[in-house]
Amino acid sequence: MDISTSTALVTGANRGLGARFAAELVARGAKVYAAARKPETIELPGVIPVALDITDPASVQAAVEATGDVNLLINNAGSSTRSPLLTGDPADIRLEMETHCFGTLWASRGFVPQIEARGGGTILNVLSVLSWVAFPTSGAYSAAKAAEWQLSNALRVELAPKKIRVASLHVGYMDTDMTSTVTDPKHDPLDIARLALDAVAADEYEIVADELSRRVKAGLAGGIDGLYPQLP
Repeated sequence: MDISTSTALVTGANRGLGARFAAELVARGAKVYAAARKPETIELPGVIPVALDITDPASVQAAVEATGDVNLLINNAGSSTRSPLLTGDPADIRLEMETHCFGTLWASRGFVPQIEARGGGTILNVLSVLSWVAFPTSGAYSAAKAAEWQLSNALRVELAPKKIRVASLHVGYMDTDMTSTVTDPKHDPLDIARLALDAVAADEYEIVADELSRRVKAGLAGGIDGLYPQLP
């Protein structure tokens, strides 16, 4: 995909990885719609702010009507309630699924007609290493990201005849607000945005951005014993 001639829409573009995606797309010559629930919080030069709450189908439709020429959709908007499944607030658990699974689906369904009308393009879903492995303190997030992973696989097959490529990005910790309490080493989100866009330009389907994600992916073949050695 030629990034320099693309028109991109980035969800959750007001901060973190989304803001880096939007800035890097502008630097590469793309036209960029920067979407957020509160577009007034977007302070990036060269972008077109768009109001968008991906969990609200009416908001998605309004964003679709406010654009019209998107051929690169980056589903980046996310939430992290740090909720375990057994004791977490049901509203928090539902929010994780509404955002990562259903929100990604509603945004994709909304913008597919635009992408198809331009002769095809790419949808990039920002996933996580936690799509493939679960931690006790983030069960809701892991479950939602796993659902988004399979959703990406299903959309990839459904959209191939329309010349729409669905790519998925798997990455560990990044230095963003979402990981402010994490003390483990974290990646610069700008580095991840650049790596991911290079992969989109090369028409890659799966982007495994760091060593942790590569190790966990390799561990999937080993089954439960390999992924969860702490189990009795």
